[in-house]
Amino acid sequence: MLVGSRVPPHWCGLEYYCIGGDKSTTMSVRIEVPPRWRGLKYHHVDGDQNLAKPPVNEPREPEQFLMQAPQGNPLLLSHTLQELLSKDSVQVELIPEKKGLFLKHVEYEVSSKRFKCSVYRRYNDFVVFHEMLLQKFPYRMVPALPPKRMLGADREFIESRRRALKRFINLVARHPPFSEDVLLKLFLSFSGSDVQNKLRELVQGVGDEFMTCRLATQAKDFLPADIQAQFAASRELIRNIYNSFYKLRDRAERIASRAIDNASDLLIFGKELSALGSDTTPLPSWAALNNSTWGTLKQALKGLSVEFALLADKAVQQGKQEENDVVEKLNLFLDLLQSYKDLCERHEKGVLHKHQRALHKYSMMKKQMMSATVQNKEPESVEQLESRIVEQENAILTMELRNYFSLYCLHQETQLIHIYLPLTSHILGAFVNSQIQGHKEMSKVWNELKPKLSCLFVGSSNMPTPPLSPPEGNFFSN
Repeated sequence: MLVGSRVPPHWCGLEYYCIGGDKSTTMSVRIEVPPRWRGLKYHHVDGDQNLAKPPVNEPREPEQFLMQAPQGNPLLLSHTLQELLSKDSVQVELIPEKKGLFLKHVEYEVSSKRFKCSVYRRYNDFVVFHEMLLQKFPYRMVPALPPKRMLGADREFIESRRRALKRFINLVARHPPFSEDVLLKLFLSFSGSDVQNKLRELVQGVGDEFMTCRLATQAKDFLPADIQAQFAASRELIRNIYNSFYKLRDRAERIASRAIDNASDLLIFGKELSALGSDTTPLPSWAALNNSTWGTLKQALKGLSVEFALLADKAVQQGKQEENDVVEKLNLFLDLLQSYKDLCERHEKGVLHKHQRALHKYSMMKKQMMSATVQNKEPESVEQLESRIVEQENAILTMELRNYFSLYCLHQETQLIHIYLPLTSHILGAFVNSQIQGHKEMSKVWNELKPKLSCLFVGSSNMPTPPLSPPEGNFFSN
């Protein structure tokens, strides 16, 4: 009986087992693999025996990168937030739109501090890069991309997408496995025109992380016994954190928006004062006695527009600072949390679902085998059914290994989320500092403006007097 299979290089030299069946059954298995992968041995044993483990001192594949972990248990991470943030800082800036034959397209200048270079990328380049990351690292947190440009997209949409692309590439550049992978290096440093094809070529024929990671078949050994309960608890916790940060982001956006709206109101207020001071309507003769008073007031009102323009500028600066230092950091963390939620869904709808379907298919085959034995069908058809059952057993075995490796990666990604949690203090610090700095600068301008108001208050002797604040009741008394 022939069973065909592709085997990753780090599995070579292992003794693999086909689980199930009768011990007395003799079965020969031939595996079609490239020459350098050959040397596997297959044995037919009882289903209660475990897979053999690859040698500990097996050489590491050149394209294989594992998360930094303390010696002893590779499942545990030793990164700090500062170490992750210092891996790279990538800037994404818009460059002037280029006109195509039919539509304009947007290009971005992507500059990496780590690789000390700048490259030009279009949105579709990011899309292919994202697809290749998912294909190579299906069990890791791959941040989502912003939506594709719609017809009639305005500057606000383009700027929002630029910010989202910047967050995406920085999260990827600081993710431990991604940061050491050739995909990222090519995306951030390759200056050729066919970057999309180059990215696809890097992934073609390589296999995903499960196929290249030397610990893939050992993942179960490092997982805690209650991994399923821990996964459920972590998922619920991160869902709650996401919901709270989502509300915080919305409030921060409104605060920053109010600062910019305040700036607009102050600027209009100053312009109206200037317009009032620039009014050239002739003064009626019956008001000639107050001609000098009105002229003085107009001159003073016109001059105040400069201070209100300065106040508006300070308010804009505060709003922009809150957008960059508070809202964007909240969005960055939300993108990370969303990628974790997406990963959990891929785990449930992908590996677990495929495993369940494989088990169901195996159960149906076993029933067919029992039926064929009872009905004394031809030996050839029974042998074909036996072959299919063995193939399905191998598929189930692979699904089980992938399931444990997926949980292994989820455990590490959960640790990454918790490594990023201290970012909360950075965000709060930035928010407090922006409020202190903004109010301090605004207060300084207001204090400089106050003495200039004295010329607006003229006493009976036509001499300036300090401005008074009459009781509020005087404005509403009969």
